[in-house]
Amino acid sequence: MGSITAVIPVRAGSRRLKNKNVAPFAGTNLLLNKIEQIQKVKEIDNIVVSSDSDIMLAMAKDAGVFTHKRSLEFCDEKTKSFGEVVKHIAESVEGDHILWATCTSPLVFPSLYKKAIEEYYLAIENGYDSLVSFERIKRYLWNEDGPINYELGIKHIPSQQLPEMYVVTDGILLSPRKKMIEWSYFHGSNPYKFIIDKRSAIDIDDGLDLACARAWLDMDESVSHIEPYSKGSL
Repeated sequence: MGSITAVIPVRAGSRRLKNKNVAPFAGTNLLLNKIEQIQKVKEIDNIVVSSDSDIMLAMAKDAGVFTHKRSLEFCDEKTKSFGEVVKHIAESVEGDHILWATCTSPLVFPSLYKKAIEEYYLAIENGYDSLVSFERIKRYLWNEDGPINYELGIKHIPSQQLPEMYVVTDGILLSPRKKMIEWSYFHGSNPYKFIIDKRSAIDIDDGLDLACARAWLDMDESVSHIEPYSKGSL
């Protein structure tokens, strides 16, 4: 099975929401909230916060986790490609497997990480190369040329009959570390779809997302219509 290192990537700059990674949340901030969540997952051996921000790295050290100082070229979103950044981080940490855990997915709780890790090992044994969290959707989708998953006119169908589509949530991404380096990416071309509900899938990109996450934090789970974690059998 091997060891699992959880990587929390954060950086100082944020275009849509200033200081997003340390925005106040759940009585603390998004970064410390994620550290606290992952520290409750006994299946994870190490936690590493990777950042260019000395302030965030100091927070991580005070919280008792490891740190990885990234130079500006691996954080400015211009000098290095995203793939180069992923490879650099994967080469800079230890462990057999990496759990890429963004702090901007604050409603992914410890129980969900535990379930994902359990299913990840089974998925690897059954031929999948990684695990990615997805939200399953049935929505009327268009591109520049028109509808892509339904037809206009008399052939229009109710949304319940639409083909299932999947949105990558970035909340949980699990891969063998050496493969992550080889791919220069955080998952492979044959990932196991780990299905999570709409509440758990929230990803904070702007102020409205943050407000939603705060509103949903103490929400009764019975109201969120949580679906089974995964689709199909292993």
